[in-house]
Amino acid sequence: MLRIAVFVSGRGSNLKAIFDSIPDYMKNVKIQFVVSNKIACGALDFAEKNNIATFSISENKETESANNKLINYSKLKDEFEKSKIDLIVLAGFLKKIPDFFVQFYENRIINIHPALLPAFGGKGMYGMNVHKAVFKASAQVSGPTVHFVNTVYDTGKIIAQKAVDISDVNSPEEIAERVLKIEHQILPMVIKKISENKLIFKNNRVYLID
Repeated sequence: MLRIAVFVSGRGSNLKAIFDSIPDYMKNVKIQFVVSNKIACGALDFAEKNNIATFSISENKETESANNKLINYSKLKDEFEKSKIDLIVLAGFLKKIPDFFVQFYENRIINIHPALLPAFGGKGMYGMNVHKAVFKASAQVSGPTVHFVNTVYDTGKIIAQKAVDISDVNSPEEIAERVLKIEHQILPMVIKKISENKLIFKNNRVYLID
């Protein structure tokens, strides 16, 4: 069983895609926790309705002591270790994770980015910011990238990408809609491959095998 924790910041459409894929597509995967940088958001509501344990994360000590709903990354790591979390999935998580946490879970944190890295990545490049930049550049293709997380924004090894034709779009919103549909396919696929031990490192590259 691959035990995963999904990190979210918004409505949780990728969380829902993962959850909906589990019964038939990847039966040996379990969403153990959902973690957010917010106290309330659509993704947390979805998790709670489906009996998935949740955490809200903060590194602000004063905020933590004033609100017992919040947890810091050190305590979160302890909870993950107790529950034997195998993989952390960033699915629309908008905050940078502390270096110590990333280094402890080296090659066990993946992220989905809404553009074809290494283009249109880096600090501040998330959500609609990405699609606006892609549109402004008159890029003819875009698409999601699933990659490992390291200590620098959007520079970890790329695991999977899928190009989407955007040559006829009229707005960043159209790009976002097309890319999101593919995000909902590619992220569960990568998680499934990891659960089946079908992700390998070779020649300093990442390969998904059949």
